[in-house]
Amino acid sequence: MPPEAAVTVDLARAMGRLTVELKRGVSLLIDRRGRVLTVAVGDASDTPLPPVHGEAESRLYGLRLAHTHLKPGGLSGADLTTLFMNRLDAMVALDVTPAAGSADAVVVGPAHLAFVAPAGSDQEDWLVEAPMTVRQLEELNFLERVHALEEELARDSAAREVHRTSAERAVLVGLAGREGAFETESRMTELAELVRSAGADVAASTLQHRDKPDPRTLVGEGKLQEVVALAFHEDADLLVFDRELSPAQAREVEAFTKLKVLDRTQVILDIFAQNARGREAQVQVELAQLHYQLPRLAGRGVAMSRLGGGIGTRGPGETKLEVDRRKIRDGIASLEAAVDAISRRRSESRKQRLRSATPTVALVGYTNAGKSTLFNALAKSDMLARDKLFATLRPTSREGWLPGLGPFGGKVVYTDTVGFIRELPEELVNAFRATLEELHDADLLLHVVDAANPGAPDRVDAVRRVLDDLGLEVPRQVVLNKADAADPQVVAELARRYDARIVSAVTGAGMDELKAALARALLDAGVEAPAPEWAALTAQREGGAHGG
Repeated sequence: MPPEAAVTVDLARAMGRLTVELKRGVSLLIDRRGRVLTVAVGDASDTPLPPVHGEAESRLYGLRLAHTHLKPGGLSGADLTTLFMNRLDAMVALDVTPAAGSADAVVVGPAHLAFVAPAGSDQEDWLVEAPMTVRQLEELNFLERVHALEEELARDSAAREVHRTSAERAVLVGLAGREGAFETESRMTELAELVRSAGADVAASTLQHRDKPDPRTLVGEGKLQEVVALAFHEDADLLVFDRELSPAQAREVEAFTKLKVLDRTQVILDIFAQNARGREAQVQVELAQLHYQLPRLAGRGVAMSRLGGGIGTRGPGETKLEVDRRKIRDGIASLEAAVDAISRRRSESRKQRLRSATPTVALVGYTNAGKSTLFNALAKSDMLARDKLFATLRPTSREGWLPGLGPFGGKVVYTDTVGFIRELPEELVNAFRATLEELHDADLLLHVVDAANPGAPDRVDAVRRVLDDLGLEVPRQVVLNKADAADPQVVAELARRYDARIVSAVTGAGMDELKAALARALLDAGVEAPAPEWAALTAQREGGAHGG
């Protein structure tokens, strides 16, 4: 057919006759040279599209889809979504009705035509033409419209390129179930913090309200269509879900949206990988990543199920999938042995500290609660402290001094630990067991809370659940940090609720009162601090002078 015609009258009549005969719609894929590449029975969404590799976003697919409808009504929502999601040159819908008096006669028309709208357009994601006759559709210069549209898309793409940064842009996708609005908002706020800590920019956020997650795509195909449109307009190339996706769900969403897809657990693992310093933290992070990847190998393309090799290797043997699984299992076994070795070394270090009878205070709390800053203030240390989630992965111990510990004061060992988070991925709890074992031998847990965070009570509960799951029976003291940035009334209420101390690790406010409270808590727990050497020498001298 002529390239410049969207559909010819003759082609439309042939499609109409087939539609009446089959009692189903007929779809055609036509390229810009006028060649019919695919004939399919069904709606536009049922038509298989050939893959396109490396297509620039400033260009359209290069194919137009024409199909028939037995029920009048023009372009359906599924038609327009298929047009937009696949960036087709155009979508053509032809109404078909059987003609009275003849089994073979059909009436084709009116015809409906739609194009993808440029991102800067004030209209919808598509441009819909007024209904027209098939003859008018044939006489319309289709190619001229497509070329003009691509020029607009190219200008829009160039304008967006100027403002684009090297950071990935993410659209956050949340699932609001039966929990309250505050809980949902808190989850999405936390997800945004995680994404920013991982190094991406949050372009937009959207929620899907469902009582139960969709088993195939978590949020449903209708919501995914909205998400793709939102990602296109926000120039985003990444979707991040606030719930963990099953391997099948991740594949379905990626295939449907053609965008990079991550879930909350993957973002957390990525942050851990970025912040891992030293062999110890790197081993634990790698172990967590392998545990996460192992069940997600299945179905990653046809190549994963083929036998490796070629001539001379056919017959019984391992598939690519089995080889990769075996490699990951071997890696997990090796890393678990390394984690066990780390655990043994830490156990020896703890035994030495116990023999020295120096009491230990372990700082625990939600991620980014200011534990490292408070640790530096208590131990007069200079450990790295950043306003980012999971900035501390490797536990660090330093000696400090508590004036109220005994008649002469006493030394204490402070230990800064990895921060917790609600629904901490199981892979991370298992991988960091060597780190968390530090908590069992502590004499006191200092639970640090970000008093300036509106969701402080929920975060306190989340940390307590993790500590209870670990079976810890160590005394705990709650401290409200960042008081300088919080509402005084809110802080006072939290202090009454949790019998907590109030401090600002940045300004130093409340630090003397906190040290006194720590000393009292250690003494109440039966900890006896050894007298400092200078006190023993002083007592010895005084005793000698008295005897003389």
